[in-house]
Amino acid sequence: MKQTLLLAFSLLLSSALFSQTRPKIGLALSGGGAKGLAHVGVLKAIDSAGLHIDYVTGTSMGSVVGSLYSIGYSADSIEKLARDIDWSILLSNQTTLRSLIMEEKDEYGKYTIELAWDKNGLRLPTGVLEGQELWIKLGELFSPAYNIQDFSKFPIPFLCIATDIATGEAVVLDSGSLVTAVRASMAIPTVFTAVEIDGRKLVDGGIVHNFPVRELTDLGADFIIGSSVSSGLLQSDEVTDVTSILMQVMFLADGLQHREEAANCNVYIEHPLKGYSAASFSSGNLIMNEGVITGRELYPFFKNLADSLDAIYGKPEPYRRLIGLNDSIYISEVVVHGLENSTLTFFQQMTGLFPGKAIAMSSLSERIRRVFGTRFYERIIYDIEPVSDGGARIVFNVIENPSTFVKLGIHYNTFSNIALIANLTSRNLLTLHSRSMLSLNISENFRAKAEYLQLLGKNHQWAQISRLQFERFEFTNFQDLNEEGLFRQNYLAGDLDLQYSSKRRFTIGAGLRAENFIYKPIIESQLDLKGHINQYSAPFYYRYHTLEAQTYPKNGVRLETELSYIFKQYPDIEYQNSGENITNLDSLGIAYNNFPRGYFSSEWYVPMQGKWNFQSLVQVGANFNYKQRWANDFNVGGLTRLYRNQIVFAGLPHGSLFTPSVAALQLGLRYSLLKTLHFTARANGLVHNFISRNENIQVQDFLSGYALTAGYTTALGPIELSGQYSDQTGKFSAYVNLGFAF
Repeated sequence: MKQTLLLAFSLLLSSALFSQTRPKIGLALSGGGAKGLAHVGVLKAIDSAGLHIDYVTGTSMGSVVGSLYSIGYSADSIEKLARDIDWSILLSNQTTLRSLIMEEKDEYGKYTIELAWDKNGLRLPTGVLEGQELWIKLGELFSPAYNIQDFSKFPIPFLCIATDIATGEAVVLDSGSLVTAVRASMAIPTVFTAVEIDGRKLVDGGIVHNFPVRELTDLGADFIIGSSVSSGLLQSDEVTDVTSILMQVMFLADGLQHREEAANCNVYIEHPLKGYSAASFSSGNLIMNEGVITGRELYPFFKNLADSLDAIYGKPEPYRRLIGLNDSIYISEVVVHGLENSTLTFFQQMTGLFPGKAIAMSSLSERIRRVFGTRFYERIIYDIEPVSDGGARIVFNVIENPSTFVKLGIHYNTFSNIALIANLTSRNLLTLHSRSMLSLNISENFRAKAEYLQLLGKNHQWAQISRLQFERFEFTNFQDLNEEGLFRQNYLAGDLDLQYSSKRRFTIGAGLRAENFIYKPIIESQLDLKGHINQYSAPFYYRYHTLEAQTYPKNGVRLETELSYIFKQYPDIEYQNSGENITNLDSLGIAYNNFPRGYFSSEWYVPMQGKWNFQSLVQVGANFNYKQRWANDFNVGGLTRLYRNQIVFAGLPHGSLFTPSVAALQLGLRYSLLKTLHFTARANGLVHNFISRNENIQVQDFLSGYALTAGYTTALGPIELSGQYSDQTGKFSAYVNLGFAF
């Protein structure tokens, strides 16, 4: 390497001495998926040395890194961006929960299979990524260059390579929308959807031209630095099985071309990245670290080269940075293509984008996420086109989600047993901007929920929700935390709510609820309940949600508060003592009067150093002026939230304690050994029966417990194996949960 660098340095310097103009230096960055992040280390060395680059070309991931550098991002800022990005979201069809409106958060990502239902019946998923978050992120990063359609006018002239899927030809992209060009250059076939530009369907340029060196000569480069993370062909000792032989044959032409392109580089940099693949984005930081090491080795050469050229020609003009120049745009026109089941008015109101209005460029990504978060759209891409009045035309091309989806999932829980969860969701079925949903939990503990949601108001910040739900559970009857019997509870409720959400993180609402409880003893215990109760309630609620994922969130909070008033109770109930009816309810202190109640839950996640995460859960529930048992008690136990009035508590099984009031605090520490493997230790304590005290409860007022959980993320959802212990019972127990609860 040192001899090669010395020769390259000598040749450039000798030619420079006889030239009147400063030699033009070009930089070629190869494709290679995740391995392309190593290019950042070379850019850091170039920046540190003060070496002026005149042209940049790139393919696939090389086009991403190269385009950012060409419009004015420094190597350090590119490194920070790459380290901060959640690649698992960016390179998927998923989005974070934070992008969704409040009404969609609970349902998103819960199902293993989601099948679209269109006119021709069920449609299987293609497995190809639209990459919505990728489009949004590229639009955000490239927004400073929105008004430059000729890539040669960038601070550093740039071009990238894509492949015409129809002809197999390499296509040079050097003008138009930078977002679209880069997205086309990295559109790996069968992974990402193709990108259409000027009537041609384009995919990843790495298929036919992964290392764009000769284009630098065409641009006018006199000296070429090539950074490659994909050396092309395997060595003979690496071709050892059928798969490697097939890959060698498939990429034979590009491998031979790669050797030719490498030979045309004055400085050829081949990164030592054995053990990493194009899909190793989970190891992105390690790959960048390897690139930084390579860059440090090259730094003395880059520094000597820069100093020598500066001594001969003087320092070049600094790059014209586009970053920060276009902080806002004036919208002259908004065009939306692809609308069929939704309206332009709805789209504009959800984004807040209207002609004759100036907006901050930094807010555009969030505006797109806002409308995407309604889940009416499968993909939203846009171009910003400068117009003669100094403003901009924003042109959206959208693909709407199919109106109806059938969704399936599996859930198993130590308490509720195995269940098939089925969901039918249809949008705009009865009226525009509505969602109709039917969910079933098919198991021995059958559950069902039907819901109709209608977005209202000028900006659709209001929603009216009608809901009917049924659930049946069999609970162990505990006396003094000891198992004594078994009873079944059937619960039926109808809700009519009106709520307001100005942002995607909170909602506030009120409504009316009608409820019916049916109790039946299965195995008799000392105190049983038999019969039914009807009641009405008027709830007022506030919910706040900033978690980014359904499982193992890294940061954020989920908060729920509900204040309600229970009235018009109609009991037809029998209390039994060892199977004998208790006729005098006064002896139990029971009366069915109206009463207020409150519930509060706050779940926090805070990232810590390395792979550690701190979490806390606060739960408080209280019935005031309450003189009943069971129906409106708070139900303590279990590690997974499954049903109404449940207080999650590590150490106790579901239904271990029914109490009129409770305050619980749980603290946890999670260690993520791998991206998919997590270990969580939890400790909690609670006090109960302190408001509307029930003297018939024999359990002591303070309880404590602990749990250790190993969790693994799968296509079916998380698999969690837990061991738990309670100080008061002195018992260890196992707890298993698979998938997402109904």
